[in-house]
Amino acid sequence: MVLRMLSLFACVALSSAACKMNAMHEDRPARIVDPTAEGRAELRQAVSEMLSGAEVMLADDALTESSVLVVERSRIRSIDNPPLSGRDLGRPERFQLVTTGRQCVLIRESNQARHQLLETECVAE
Repeated sequence: MVLRMLSLFACVALSSAACKMNAMHEDRPARIVDPTAEGRAELRQAVSEMLSGAEVMLADDALTESSVLVVERSRIRSIDNPPLSGRDLGRPERFQLVTTGRQCVLIRESNQARHQLLETECVAE
């Protein structure tokens, strides 16, 4: 009985510590500061990987003014170059940059996939 009570107490204490640790490292919207060529390449690679290897083009100032990045799908075109259909059936993909503790993390909103950006410096908004 005493062993059970000690086990229960230990579980409660560990749960409480985990909750405090999560509160200390909660996600906060962030933006990139002092973007570098390496950081931009890392961001482009992360977005590409999160979109199953799709080729992406990002502006050099992506995520420097806002924590949200919207990536639109490229439209399928014919040889003569007009769009093949009159409407775009795909939705744009949304990403959010956050800080978690001291880490910069890119989150894909549609599936909550996360990618830590090691070469990127960011600050909470």
